[in-house]
Amino acid sequence: MELVNMLGTGNAMVTKCYNTCFTISNMKEHFLVDTGGGNTILSNLEKLDIGINKIHHVFISHRHNDHISGIVWIIRAVAQQIINGKYEGNLTIYCHKDNIDAINTITDLLLDKKFTKYIGSRIIFNEIYDKCTYAILDWNVEFFDIKSTKQLQFGFNTILKSGKKLAFLGDEPYKEDLFEYACNVDYLFHEAFCLYSQMDIFKPYEKHHATVKDACETACKLNVKNIVLFHTEDKNIDSRKKLYTDEGKEFFSGNIIVPDDLDIIEL
Repeated sequence: MELVNMLGTGNAMVTKCYNTCFTISNMKEHFLVDTGGGNTILSNLEKLDIGINKIHHVFISHRHNDHISGIVWIIRAVAQQIINGKYEGNLTIYCHKDNIDAINTITDLLLDKKFTKYIGSRIIFNEIYDKCTYAILDWNVEFFDIKSTKQLQFGFNTILKSGKKLAFLGDEPYKEDLFEYACNVDYLFHEAFCLYSQMDIFKPYEKHHATVKDACETACKLNVKNIVLFHTEDKNIDSRKKLYTDEGKEFFSGNIIVPDDLDIIEL
């Protein structure tokens, strides 16, 4: 069985949930996708019973603080396990060169040498570029430039052991250049900053984000089976699932998944 463990579902400024990040699991190990902005990443991993020694692969999509800052805590936790003799193998971080430089800078500033000395030997960077593929756990993962309007950002797609296809488009709206990566997939991971009916309140377009309506119209156009909506506002947190699903159903007849933090999605 393959699972997605949602560690966080919110946008950069949420306080009622954690920033968007998740793992894809083969029931033995976990591929961590983004890390959020703080040490809540460690708390939520613990709540989902995901040991740090079961994470050997991390992808950082881009340099915004709500996606990259948590890597400091992951690196510290992994290094501590190495020191304790409880971490086998290496941690590999997949990201583009600007992210590698940023991670090296912030870890050098914030972490003791007893932790950072493992960077380059046991904590390894694999630089990604447009249309590159890496074997990660059971999957061949293809990374692609999402053509961000703000800064260089990558998404990815992969085929699961079940034969199902999954595409993650980062935290910006779908662009036509990404058609080949997202068309006909079984699971489309797409940001939805807010409800279309509340766009005047949250102003998603000013922030280069999509509404639930936009995301679900895209899912319909791409002929996907399931859309997972994340990177949302948190003012509607208690009723978010129902509100987002109800609006999305007006534009997409497939399955709409609106996860909360710590939800587990069976793929």
